[in-house]
Amino acid sequence: MQSRYTIWLIPIAILFALAAWLAWPSNNSINLDLGFTTFVRDISARLGLDLQGGLQILLEADLPADKTVESGAMEATIRIIESRINALGVSEPLIQQSGDRRVVVELPGLKNPEQAIALIRQTGLLEFVDAGSNFLPEGSSVKTDYVTGSNSLTGPAAAPTSAATATAGATATSAATANAGVTPPASATPSASPTPAPTPESPTFHTVMTGAALKTATVQSSQGRIVVAFTLTDEGKKVFGDHTSANVGRVLAIVLDKKVISSPRIESAITGGEGVIQGSFTTDEANSLALQLRYGSLPVPLKIAESRTIGPTLGQDSVRKSQIAGIIGLAVTALFMILYYRLPGVLAVIALLLYVTITFALFKIIPVTLTLPGIAGFVLSVGVAVDANILIFERMKEELRSGKKLITAVDEGFRRAWPSIRDSNISTLITCVILFWFGSQFGASIVKGFALTLALGVFVSLFTAITVTRTLLHSMLDNVDFSERHSWFGI
Repeated sequence: MQSRYTIWLIPIAILFALAAWLAWPSNNSINLDLGFTTFVRDISARLGLDLQGGLQILLEADLPADKTVESGAMEATIRIIESRINALGVSEPLIQQSGDRRVVVELPGLKNPEQAIALIRQTGLLEFVDAGSNFLPEGSSVKTDYVTGSNSLTGPAAAPTSAATATAGATATSAATANAGVTPPASATPSASPTPAPTPESPTFHTVMTGAALKTATVQSSQGRIVVAFTLTDEGKKVFGDHTSANVGRVLAIVLDKKVISSPRIESAITGGEGVIQGSFTTDEANSLALQLRYGSLPVPLKIAESRTIGPTLGQDSVRKSQIAGIIGLAVTALFMILYYRLPGVLAVIALLLYVTITFALFKIIPVTLTLPGIAGFVLSVGVAVDANILIFERMKEELRSGKKLITAVDEGFRRAWPSIRDSNISTLITCVILFWFGSQFGASIVKGFALTLALGVFVSLFTAITVTRTLLHSMLDNVDFSERHSWFGI
């Protein structure tokens, strides 16, 4: 019995040292040379919008109230917004659907709110561009002759001969019965950043037609390969048929917001208004491409329902006040435990310090984006950790008052308090799951942050309250005789 609990002190001490190193404020990265490889990981603390300042935008579908917004259209809208926001270089952005018609966008640490708003609101443009004989690399920027805002289905009625100087690449895939190997990017969602102004030497490509000509785009399987099949409108059918009939062998690039997302080659005339894009697609990549084809030009028009800018000074003040509140709460809790439970209280405080260290280390490793509600959940979980110790110590005192030996009273205190601790923590975790689901469904990120930090704190508190406190208590009792010193246990 004595040896078993003493041995447990070694892994607990190692765990505490590792957690303290990870949680140390100045430690923002892990850089380990393993010989055969180097492991590098950023573990800097992630602060949310309310702690470091930034921009919060609530976007709403700019449609009549009685018009239903399709879930697929909203999903595509969010993906396009995500790709545009990612181009801004904002760390830890949050783009989340709220209800059926709204999207919440949070951009922590943003320096230029006007640029972000302009980028989010711009109308995406899907174009089928004649690239001549040259393959256009995916993700590259191009200049086309289509005038943004034009109601025309195509660009100017000019011979598509200006695509001769683009950079050549690997062989493209077919737009009909293709047989080549363009490997789509890891994510078919393009990085739709504001396109830099092309240099005067850059070629101007002819827009054969825009995404307005597409009726449907779906993922299908053909001869064991995944393809993206599309159907055109009547007007698009004529335009596409005329172009493919006259330009077999030329590359017809698919461009979104002046960024190339695919460069299939025309293998045969497509006059039936239907075609397929073949390539080395995975199912996810094909779905993403089909989604872009269906909804290339921002499927749901959006308006800004609310915009809020939070200054970094306010965020820094919130961090400072949160730190003060956390220190005061921890100190008062520790003082109460020591004065009321004496020796077990001291050991519980040591376990509580280990709990705080491990939890914050996990926040940095996972990583968890800390917000004010998230910090509130963390502080609340400190109370949950102490609550478990209180149940154990009160039960232990009852056993001592009934005449049990000290070692027996300790074991009985942990054993009989466990059902209450288990049930109360399970009910807390169930509540956390419900809150997290609610936050995900309705775009309430502050609710999600609270639920996540509270749930994580509950799991860690179970370990520290049950395993660590019990190990410390038994290790102390196994080496010092407290059998006649019940006052040390609050009796």
